[in-house]
Amino acid sequence: MDHLQSDRGLDVVVRRFFAVSVTIISTAAILGALGAFTGNHLLHRLHPYIFFIGFGNLAILLLNRYLTAAIYPELVVNPQKQMRYIVSVLGAVASITVAVLFELPLLKAATGLFLMMLVAGPLIEIFTTLSIKNIWKEVSVRYYIFDVLFLMNANLGLFTLGLKEAFPDTGIIPFFVTQSAYFLGSSFPLSISVMGFLYTYAWRRSSKRELMKTLFSLWFYIFVGGVLIFLIVILIGHYFGMMLISHILLFGVMAMLGGFSLYLYNFFKTNFRHPALAFLLTGLALLFATSAFGIMNIYYIKGIPFGSHPPIRIDKMWIYHSHTHAALLGWITFSFIGMIYIVVPAIVRSVSLEKLRSESALTALLAPETMKKAFRQLTVLLLSATAVMLAFFLDNDILLGSSGIVFGLGVAYLLKNLPPELYRETLTDLERHAK
Repeated sequence: MDHLQSDRGLDVVVRRFFAVSVTIISTAAILGALGAFTGNHLLHRLHPYIFFIGFGNLAILLLNRYLTAAIYPELVVNPQKQMRYIVSVLGAVASITVAVLFELPLLKAATGLFLMMLVAGPLIEIFTTLSIKNIWKEVSVRYYIFDVLFLMNANLGLFTLGLKEAFPDTGIIPFFVTQSAYFLGSSFPLSISVMGFLYTYAWRRSSKRELMKTLFSLWFYIFVGGVLIFLIVILIGHYFGMMLISHILLFGVMAMLGGFSLYLYNFFKTNFRHPALAFLLTGLALLFATSAFGIMNIYYIKGIPFGSHPPIRIDKMWIYHSHTHAALLGWITFSFIGMIYIVVPAIVRSVSLEKLRSESALTALLAPETMKKAFRQLTVLLLSATAVMLAFFLDNDILLGSSGIVFGLGVAYLLKNLPPELYRETLTDLERHAK
């Protein structure tokens, strides 16, 4: 009865989450493109805040909760509470927009504090409902739980960044609290979330489950631990440590990219061509690009203290921008679009989390025409994301702005391609008619 009660209104919230999240990603991309066209510094500063505060918090507060509750049903999903999360995050986006446009650092700090309190609720629910033993038993849940912890830390970073900007001469806030550090910290929970999803809905379904469990468990310690240690060595300026850890992470990404390519080859050979998995593969390929640009970035920051502006030599800033955009436009956005193509139809069409709990989560919930259009969307997004990075290399604002707008519109195409599928008959209706 509790599960039935919790599922009431779930499809409505998921549709709302889908529409708001896609709109935020698209808006952030288009604002960045307009900033390139106009040379407007405010737009350059604003669009990553909108992305991380809007989509970053929504993805962890809602989508992450669906994935976790699909494994542990005792973590009940409350649609009314999730609707409040959506409204609250939209309020935070409005707040940070005002703070950046009118240079109000205390409002920025207040936004960070508000988001910390918002995320504290799910954290308390998780650790009062699940034991540490239960969390560690499921590899994917380890990833999902650390997402929330990293999100809390990112919001703490926003809070302290606002205070540092409001009181720059106090010296209380550590030197490593910078805008770049906040954006870096905000990308970690999204990255970790995708890793958990890959294990849950791809490799765990393979014939070598025990091997995959061992490898992903090992990768959890390498990835999460490596990220934490990497942050420390950046702060202390340990050049050899930065190079060593970045190469270890790069080789790990290469292994995952090769393994997932092989998995997809076997999947597509025996099943239908699933656009969501193709989006995830593209995301992994762009994570490889992110890592490669990151290593080049480290090479050129030698001798430059953390927090300096620009962070590397001015003639190599294209590497820095390519690194960040390969991560945001590429790895994170492509991967989450793939997740949306699986999770949103699975929940809405069954009006529950049952489809996500089943072995058939990767079955064809979408019409063939919808999947064809998804592959076309993938092609447009990949070409435009590549053009964005090429524009940084060429220092061409026209190419940067136009490709950014194409990318933003390509993301927004989700709002046209997926909704007709969500308003078709639910799986429950189809099963009833079949009887």
